[in-house]
Amino acid sequence: MTASPDIQVRPIRQEDREQWTPLWLGYNVFYGREGSTALPQQITDVTWSRFFNPVEPVFAAVAEHEGRIVGLVHYLFHRSTTRIEPICYLQDLFTEPTLRGKGVGRALIQFVYEQAQLANSSRVYWQTHTTNATGRMLYDKVAAHMGFIVYTKELQPV
Repeated sequence: MTASPDIQVRPIRQEDREQWTPLWLGYNVFYGREGSTALPQQITDVTWSRFFNPVEPVFAAVAEHEGRIVGLVHYLFHRSTTRIEPICYLQDLFTEPTLRGKGVGRALIQFVYEQAQLANSSRVYWQTHTTNATGRMLYDKVAAHMGFIVYTKELQPV
């Protein structure tokens, strides 16, 4: 478990769903997934179940402050063509807006760094939107921006 004076980070537990859900929804709203573009409930349900499935490489942790869950992080491990060791992708990071700048995000990232080291991972990486100025102020302090631009193409499942 990672700790700072008033923030505790720990792996997610089944009983956290009620407090995790508003943060997950807030994360999705932050990235424009709301209303007609909201994620289907099935995606949320499957995502939640993956955290507790031992064969899934997807993990989650939460940050607690004064007995409440105030932040979440989701991460996964995968192979790479440029490394022998697995690498860690920090996929989702969100903190309660009223606590931004109070160390919650940093504590969640540090937790992922620790878990990646325990898994013998040689890199942790993530992406964020260029407009996420608040997040980028933190990210610039805890990691290096390598200058990559992300391209995506949405595909329809067969």
